[in-house]
Amino acid sequence: MTDLDELDRKILRALAQDASLSAGALGRNLGLSQPATWRRIRRLETSGIIKGRRLRLNAEALGFGVTVFLGVKLARKGQISLEDFERAVSAIPEVQTVEHVLGLYDYRLRVVARDLSDFERVLRRRIMTLPGAGDVEANVLLSEERLPGPIG
Repeated sequence: MTDLDELDRKILRALAQDASLSAGALGRNLGLSQPATWRRIRRLETSGIIKGRRLRLNAEALGFGVTVFLGVKLARKGQISLEDFERAVSAIPEVQTVEHVLGLYDYRLRVVARDLSDFERVLRRRIMTLPGAGDVEANVLLSEERLPGPIG
């Protein structure tokens, strides 16, 4: 675990809000030089605290008006490898995330679709035909607010 000082925490908070900030702009906001800010960001990256930066797309603006969280229980544990299921489900373009979880379901998927009938098509023709797919539970996303994670 890397020791974080208050400047490191401020950098992480700022990047969590806007990952596109340059080291120069971030440094100006925090009262640091661009090289000092860059060195701190680089240290946070090499220590694994910053795992990367992502582009967040607006699914609705791209025509995907429905997001569904899908719990999937494997039908025959032991007869299907987790890797086979993960590889197959990851190949479905509408599946945005695949999370192996502990609980009632084995996997939690984030699936986008154009509308509910499009989701039904994805569910019936793609997800339910996967090797080992068993019981599913769908939760349709109504609204979403992005909150920064616990930085302390």
